[in-house]
Formats: sequence, C-alpha cells, structure tokens
Amino acid sequence: MNYHNVSFLASYGLKQQIPTSKLPEIAFAGRSNVGKSSLINKLLGRKSMARVSSVPGKTATINFYDLDRQLHLVDLPGYGYAKVGKAEKLRWAELIEGYLQDDSRELALVVLLIDMRHPPTRLDLDMVNYLLNQELPFVIILTKADKLNRTQYRERLEAFSQEIPEGDQIVTIPFSAETGEGVDALRQILEELAEYYQTGGENSPEEE
Repeated sequence: MNYHNVSFLASYGLKQQIPTSKLPEIAFAGRSNVGKSSLINKLLGRKSMARVSSVPGKTATINFYDLDRQLHLVDLPGYGYAKVGKAEKLRWAELIEGYLQDDSRELALVVLLIDMRHPPTRLDLDMVNYLLNQELPFVIILTKADKLNRTQYRERLEAFSQEIPEGDQIVTIPFSAETGEGVDALRQILEELAEYYQTGGENSPEEE
C-alpha cells in the first residue's frame, strides 16, 4: 500500500451529512489531545495531513481521508473535552455514536487511542465497553510511549491489560509519534484488512 498516495476527502459536522461508504473505513477514536492527528500524520509519513492542534477539542467534525484508493481513514472528534458547551458536547456524541452505530457503513476497524502514561480514564473505559458491546472490531494504540522510561513503560504495559475489560485479548500497540514505534505494526493491520476486502473476505486477517 502506498501511504504517500493519500488525500483529504471531506469534513462533516452532522451524521446525516455523511455519504454512504465507498471503501472500507478505519476510524480513529480517543480523548481530546491524545494524539490522533499526530498518529495519522506519522502513519501517512506527512507533517500536516491531519491538523495537529495544541488546543484540545478543536476537531469538531468527522474528517475523511482516502488512502491509496483502498481504505478510507476516518478521524472522529475527540471526546472528553470539558471546555465546550453542553449542546456542543451533545452534537459530538451524536456525531460519533451515529457514525459507529450505522450498520450500513463498511467499518473495518476502530483504532482507539489511549495515553500510555496514565491508567485509562472513565471515558476510555466507556468507549472500550461500547465497542465490545456493539461487537465492533478494534485495536488499542497506547500513545506517547516515548514519554516513559523503560521501567515505567514495562509497568504501564503490564498494568494496562488488567485495567480494561478483556485486556489480555485485545490487540494493544504502544506508539510514539516521535520515534515511530508502533507504525509498522499498525500499517500491517491496515494492509491485511485492505487485502481481506479486496479478495472478498477469502483471507481473513484473524485467520492468518
């Protein structure tokens, strides 16, 4: 897959604005300021394909990107940002849930980002439970792994599997936008999914 062959498609602020899926979709979810834009840019080898902001909660739309005409990357609004009004929080929640609950979408995977430096928040745990209850395929990316020393890194990785439901059964990838750790592992998952859909589901990634 050519990660340089990527283009921005569109942004949508309301669920009813989103057109029907044309390609399998990889959705990126996580708390505000967890590093979604940095991850997407590192994944694509770009500096500013996804806008990185020092202001949490700036992504208030669902942003779609085309990856090599094989997958669509979907950047969901960050959840949990306190400094917005109740009406705006409700709009974000309806936008995210409306997207994830739409059975007509070709949602191949949810990539859930959680800050590796800290135990998952209540909102993180709520999202994990939601994805499990909805039986949506997902992996967890533990961001900002480079901010930990070796001892902290090992301790947080060991603790994490006990901190989330079914933690020992969920694919978990430490990631750093600074060092590139985790990029190859995530790319491999995306490439397997792209191949799976291109072959009509004959070679399931879970079976390989």
